Amino acid sequence: MSEAAPITPRSQRDVDTWDAEADVVVVGFGCAGACAAIEAADAGADVLIVERMGGAGGVSAMAGGLIYLGGGTPIQQACGFDDTAEEMFKCLMAACGPDPDEEKISIYCERSVEHFHWLADRAGIPFTAAFSDEPNIEAQTDAALCFSGGEDAFPLDRIAKPAPRAHKPATTNAAGWLLMQCLTEAVGGTSARVEFDTRVDRLVVDDAGRVVGLCAHRYGKEFAVRARRGVVLTAGGFTFNDAMLEQHSPALRHVNYKIGTDADDGRAIRIAQAVGANVRRMDAGEVAVPIAPPRALVRGILVNEHGQRFINEDAYPGRIGQEALFRQNAHMYLVLDEELYQVNRIGMQATWVCETIAELEAEMGLPEGSLRATVELYNRHAERGDDPLFHKHARWLKPLTSPPYGAVDWRMSSSLYAAFTLGGLETRVTGEVVGVDGRDIPGLYAAGRTTSGIPAWGYVSGISLGDGTFFGRLAGQQAASATGPR
Repeated sequence: MSEAAPITPRSQRDVDTWDAEADVVVVGFGCAGACAAIEAADAGADVLIVERMGGAGGVSAMAGGLIYLGGGTPIQQACGFDDTAEEMFKCLMAACGPDPDEEKISIYCERSVEHFHWLADRAGIPFTAAFSDEPNIEAQTDAALCFSGGEDAFPLDRIAKPAPRAHKPATTNAAGWLLMQCLTEAVGGTSARVEFDTRVDRLVVDDAGRVVGLCAHRYGKEFAVRARRGVVLTAGGFTFNDAMLEQHSPALRHVNYKIGTDADDGRAIRIAQAVGANVRRMDAGEVAVPIAPPRALVRGILVNEHGQRFINEDAYPGRIGQEALFRQNAHMYLVLDEELYQVNRIGMQATWVCETIAELEAEMGLPEGSLRATVELYNRHAERGDDPLFHKHARWLKPLTSPPYGAVDWRMSSSLYAAFTLGGLETRVTGEVVGVDGRDIPGLYAAGRTTSGIPAWGYVSGISLGDGTFFGRLAGQQAASATGPR
C-alpha cells in the first residue's frame, strides 16, 4: 500500500472474519521467507506465505547469488582451502562491525558447514567445486568459490587466516535467479501455500498484545489472515522509502543506484515498530563501487577531494564505497599511470589524462601540491614494497612513474554507487522480534534484510543471502514450535 495506509495494529476484536489462516504466516517470498516456510512446514506446521509481488524472488532473485559460507565446506576443501569456524568468526566480527551481533555471528560460523549441506541437499542448490581468482564478484563461469569481503587484504588478513567463503550456485555470472528457483521449488515440495499480490498493511494483536495475524489488501480488497502460532516478517529493507532514509541515513537517499525492489519500502519494519518492536543500525548501508574487475586496477591509488589517499585500494569494494559515501562526501578519484591503465568491467575510463602529476592535479581541480605530495610519498614507499599508511598488500604496490597519468572520476555525480539498507528489527538468534522494553513480542518473528543481522555496519558480499537463508530457517523453526495463544 501507499505510505498513507495505516500501520497501527488492529485489535483481534475488530476482525469480523478471517479470510485465511495458518499456523505460521510468512510475509515475503525472498530467500529468508522461503527458508522460513520450508523449515516451518518440515516441522509439521500449516504454513502460508503472503507475497506482495506477483511471484517469488524479491531482491534475492536480483542478487549476484554469492552465499557467504565457511568453516571448511566441501567446496572449500575440494578447491584446496583450509578454513575453520574460528577463523571465519574472527573475520566476520572484524568485517561486519562496529558492534556486530556476536551471538548471531558465532552460531552462523559454527553451523555454516551444516547450512551448506542444507542448501545443497534440502533446497537442491547445485555448486561447482571450482575457484575464481577475481574477487568480490560472481564468476563469469559456474565456479562456486571466490574471495568476497577483503579477506586477503588489510585489515582482515592480519586478523584471520584468509580464505574464500563466497559460494555461488552453479551457473554463469549472476546466480540469484537460480538460488530462488531452487528455493521456490523446495517450497513447492512442501505443504506451504502462497498468496501473491497481497500487500500487508498492519498486524493484528489480541488483548494480551500477542501478534495473532495480519491485515492486507489483495486485488483492492481487505484480506485478513490469522496466524495461530506466529507471523514471520521477511519482506526486505527500506531502500526505497525516501522518508525513512532521510530520517535514518540521509546519505543513502542520494545514491544513484538503489539495490532492491519497490517492495523494499520498510513497511514490514514499520508495522513491527507499531506493536513496540525495537530497531538497530538503521543508519547502516552497503555501498558498492565497482572499481574492479580487473583487480589489477588496485595498483593505482584512490584519492579524495583533498588529493589524499584514505584507504588501501585492495580493500573490499563495499568498504571503499562506505568510506567514500559516508566519510569522503562521495568524492573519490582513481589515479593510474600508463602502465597500469585499463578500462574496467563496467567501462569506466579516465576523465583526465596529463603528462605530469602536477598537470593532472590542476586539471582535476585539486588543491595545489596535494596530489604531487601524495604520489611522491606513495612512490617512495612503493619502491620498497611497503605502504605504511594504509597497508596495501605488497603484490599490488607499484610506483606511479610511467606517463601519461590519468584519473577516473569516481564521484557519485560521474560513477556508480550501488546501495541498500542494512538496519532493521532487533531479533534473537531464533528470530523472535525484540520490543523496545527488551522483551520478546509474542507471536512475532523476523529474518533477512527486515532485521539487523550479521552485517551490523560493515559488509562482505554474500552475507545477506547467507544471513537471510540461515536465520530464516531458525525463525521458521521457532515459529512452528510456538504454542500460540491460550
